[in-house]
Amino acid sequence: MQDFSKYHLSNKQLIITPELPGQYSKELLLKQSEIEGKVVSYPKSMPIAIKRAKGAIIEDVDGNHFIDFFAGAGVVNVGHCNPDILIAVKEQQEQLIHALDFPTENKIEAINLILTNLPVDMHGQYKVSFGGPTGSDAVEAAIKLAKMQTKRDTIIAFTGGYHGMTSGALALTSNTGFREKLTSLIPNVHFVPYSYCYRCAFRQSPGSCRHDCVSYLEDILENPHSGVPKPAAILLEPLQGEGGNIVPDNNYLEKLVSLAHKHGIIVIFDEIQSGFYRTGEFFAFMHTKARPDIITFSKGFGGVGFPISGLIYRKDLEAWGPGAHIGTFRANQVSLAACRAAIKFVNRTDLALHVGIMGCYLMTKLNELFRWCPFIGEIRGQGLMIGIEFVKDISTKSPYPEIVKVFRERCFQSGLLFEVGGHFNNVVRLVPPLIITTAIADAAISIMSTELRAAVIKMQSVNNLVE
Repeated sequence: MQDFSKYHLSNKQLIITPELPGQYSKELLLKQSEIEGKVVSYPKSMPIAIKRAKGAIIEDVDGNHFIDFFAGAGVVNVGHCNPDILIAVKEQQEQLIHALDFPTENKIEAINLILTNLPVDMHGQYKVSFGGPTGSDAVEAAIKLAKMQTKRDTIIAFTGGYHGMTSGALALTSNTGFREKLTSLIPNVHFVPYSYCYRCAFRQSPGSCRHDCVSYLEDILENPHSGVPKPAAILLEPLQGEGGNIVPDNNYLEKLVSLAHKHGIIVIFDEIQSGFYRTGEFFAFMHTKARPDIITFSKGFGGVGFPISGLIYRKDLEAWGPGAHIGTFRANQVSLAACRAAIKFVNRTDLALHVGIMGCYLMTKLNELFRWCPFIGEIRGQGLMIGIEFVKDISTKSPYPEIVKVFRERCFQSGLLFEVGGHFNNVVRLVPPLIITTAIADAAISIMSTELRAAVIKMQSVNNLVE
């Protein structure tokens, strides 16, 4: 297995301040609160000011080192400030940075690398289009293309799905908390249950699963009294991220695609977070035989955090002409250079294989260490996209976000960063840089083991006081 040790700032956490956040971090956090808008969110749960980062280690302005199992929201897949990527970035910065949508050798090579990493049976059938710099932009473009191609308006989305914060993307995001104060978004969006087997909407178990979630969608599409007009597209994540790192059941994606195509409906796979080898494949859908019509991509494709987003879509869906979808910063030349270098880095180092090995290693360790915990309902994942769902009771599966909040804070104080998600904010989401080593993984596991025991004791004490 490839040794990625040299790509990291260190191989474990190091907390040197008496408390967190440290004094200088406190000062910068205070300044931020005074001059930056209140939409700032991540420093609320991870209150640090960052000085630098390399690999899977972040150093704050007070000199503390944190293990990053967050990866900038799944962006820095090949590690923070990967020096191999920065070589290509620096070379590009000296030649050309902004070129709108003019052709460059840099762009053509990046597109070819993206297309040739698709499954062989998709070669020659797809093309790439770039939009604005964020994932939301890609989703907006995918919706637009599907509507223009089909001349229909309805979109089917899925419970637990997250697609972004712009008007169209937010309308397709199932968390209603994000739009509490908004009176309207784009119309004609309908939600159906995702393949969330741990919390099956149809009260089935893995042993009795008949993919009722697919049958339910089939009824909507075929029943003239379903109340849902024929959709332009269905949009879903092949592996849900914010929804709780949910891996769908076997054959679910294949059945969905087959059903959609039977009714002339375009299938859009949102691979913004699950793509770029996060699951051990170039895209998560490549673990299956399902083939989408449109793929949205962003995040990890920017190499070490440069903004980029776009679509991969079937050539026969080409329904727009020049200027029908634009964006001033689409396909920034530096982002494209970083993308090229990152793909080459993955291929040169067999990183996809490393992701599979490290994913199995982490899952095994997590299952071993947390078998004793009465509040873990399920540990699931694919590659290095892992979710730990906490419940108050294993049999009732009642969500337990309170212990997750305590656990996360304790891990933060000990030097481990991760995000929380899930339908009830009760899922610990582990999304580290793909180049993590066993030493870094072991250090993270050690923190989680110690702090979970402490969190359990604290919550049991609180519950006893309440009773």
